[in-house]
Amino acid sequence: MHNAIRFHQTGGPEVLRWENITVGEPGPGEVRLRHVAVGLNFADTYFRTGMYPATLPSGLGMEGSGVVEAVGPGVTHVQAGDRVAYTGSPLGAYSTGRVMPAAPLVKLPEAIAFETAAAMMMRGLTSAYLMRRIYPWKAGDTFLIHAAAGGVGLIVSQWAKILGLNVIGTVSSDQKAEVAKAHGCDHVINYKREDFAKRVREITSGKGVPVVIDSVGKDTFAGSLDCVARRGLLVGVGTASGAFPPIDALQLAIKGSLFFTRPALADYIADPAERDALAGELFSHVAAGRIKIEIGQHYALQDASHAHRQLESRKTIGSSIFVV
Repeated sequence: MHNAIRFHQTGGPEVLRWENITVGEPGPGEVRLRHVAVGLNFADTYFRTGMYPATLPSGLGMEGSGVVEAVGPGVTHVQAGDRVAYTGSPLGAYSTGRVMPAAPLVKLPEAIAFETAAAMMMRGLTSAYLMRRIYPWKAGDTFLIHAAAGGVGLIVSQWAKILGLNVIGTVSSDQKAEVAKAHGCDHVINYKREDFAKRVREITSGKGVPVVIDSVGKDTFAGSLDCVARRGLLVGVGTASGAFPPIDALQLAIKGSLFFTRPALADYIADPAERDALAGELFSHVAAGRIKIEIGQHYALQDASHAHRQLESRKTIGSSIFVV
């Protein structure tokens, strides 16, 4: 018998239920997977609240690691006994075991622990496309990243140092500022005490930065635009404070012929070859110690409601995982 977190109606963390489930045999293109660790991501709260659609009742979670127990017909890239990790649909990672499509699975090198993998697949692959696909970075470039002490922020900052980039990060506390500095942030701004847009202009002698990576959304959008240099790029990679407001195209012109993109990880890992290339680069950096995955919080899977409350109150640092 297996267990899973499920929800039968949308709402707050209290709608999450710990239920018994039956895990059957894999069909064509599927595997049966036993989870060892599961990732907790802000996107999970969007499904729970109904911001992202889900057919109810529904499982939850899009990221995990574990061991393949059985494979269905047509599955060739993994086999029973393989250590694997994944991120992507369908929902259902918040479970002790599941039958799922084999396509998203990536073989996990022995040098990468299950817990590390569960903490980094979504955040790490997001960081990978931000550093390797979203912009033609040059050594010496300076950029701004919000939530610099979060899971993506810590990975991006370390990756930036590998590429010779300068990082300005925003945080909400002195504790988070110290964590961000320790992971590569050259300048850290506590947005609760400072006007981050004004401070970015000061740091850059009035020029602004060519790229802003904004995972906060509604609360930071206007200020983020004010940080972008002429013909620069604002990357709206997350909406922790709410959705980005409608784009006024004229304002993009007035503020310096700016570009705005709202990328989705799914579009950067849809091609298995590109996904494997990004994952391979990520794994190599982590295995070599060039990028450290900080797991700030460990939760039991049945404590998902508590974990969601902490995540939404911004009390977490680094990545969060469920230990199965």
